[in-house]
Amino acid sequence: MAKNKTPHKSQHSDQAKKTYQTIVVGGGLAGLAAAFALATNGLKVAHLAPTPPPDSRTSALMTPSVKIMQDLGLINDPGKIGVPLEKIRIIDATNRLIRAPEALFHSSEVGEIAFGWNFANSKLSKQFAPLLKGQKNLDHIAESAIQMTRSGENWDLQLSDNTFISAPLIVGADGKSSFVRQSVDISIKQTMHKQSALVCDLTLSRPLEGESVEYHYPNGPFTLVPAGGNKANLVWVDNGDILEDVKKLPSAEIVKILQEQSQNLFGNLTLDTGVFVFPLSSHHAQNMGCNGVVLVGESGHAFPPIGAQGLNLSLRDVKDLVTCIRQNPPESQKSAANWANKVANAYDNCRAGDIRRTSTMVDTLFKSLLSEILPAQALRTGGIWALKSIPPLRKHAFRLGMGSA
Repeated sequence: MAKNKTPHKSQHSDQAKKTYQTIVVGGGLAGLAAAFALATNGLKVAHLAPTPPPDSRTSALMTPSVKIMQDLGLINDPGKIGVPLEKIRIIDATNRLIRAPEALFHSSEVGEIAFGWNFANSKLSKQFAPLLKGQKNLDHIAESAIQMTRSGENWDLQLSDNTFISAPLIVGADGKSSFVRQSVDISIKQTMHKQSALVCDLTLSRPLEGESVEYHYPNGPFTLVPAGGNKANLVWVDNGDILEDVKKLPSAEIVKILQEQSQNLFGNLTLDTGVFVFPLSSHHAQNMGCNGVVLVGESGHAFPPIGAQGLNLSLRDVKDLVTCIRQNPPESQKSAANWANKVANAYDNCRAGDIRRTSTMVDTLFKSLLSEILPAQALRTGGIWALKSIPPLRKHAFRLGMGSA
């Protein structure tokens, strides 16, 4: 269990300290969504978010996640800022003894116009940011937190400019190395993978036409995601040292390698951006909420980019946090501490099943792809055959992967 921090007799007792109902820590997409959602649900919110560096990544958000954003009022028409993902093609490129068949799946099979949409993270940030500025009961503070201590019914946060703010409920949406999580001693179960992910943007000779193409190689998938027209976002998972060596090559050599990995199915490729390599790790927190503190997004869970689960799961965090607050309104409690603790405990219970289910799914997919053991390869091959051949199973798997099962 997480531990209560012992209250400090700090030096700020005589300083002005602004108090809120909740403080959201973190300026990424999960933090922006959480701050906006809580403010629009009537809470007095401080959003603690220094200006983040540019985010060149993209996020494939499944249809249920897009609906969450629409329900929260964050977006209207996903087609205006995203590219629909209408088909998924899986190609076994392993050259193993037991190989899976090539499989193509259509979103129409689950009654959707698209499995989801591919969004540039920078476009989502530009969409979210003005909405937050329009909230009268939301203060944006472009500082970081340097200390967090318990004081009566509230948590006190000391900021990088040596000012102080206070609230009974703290939302940690501050990433894998979460300051909030560490401040309240919530432990995580973590796995560091030998794989990394190489990402870049490409122009293809022929368009993907709404089709996400996954080549399954022995050390991870090589995935081309449609980004509109002849554009594609590449996510290539492989051993970290291999990808670091690729990153150091001249652009022409990088393109040649990417051409080979894509099996020349899309003609000549053009590199539109720099190449970035991110080490991969997995973790999930022991508690998603306790003692008036809740974790949202990568502060509570992180996975390799398999099955497009990262931001999808984070948006479900925000949705469930809003539900818990609606079910436990602050005015119904005798004290702020009781309210915050009730929300945190309800949220922890609410999120446990989804996170456990998603962790198991991603871990199973990742291990089945990487395994050199013949029985595991046979199971994976049989699984893809089954998905390809049995419509009810395929439909259930799609719903599970989309986060709606």
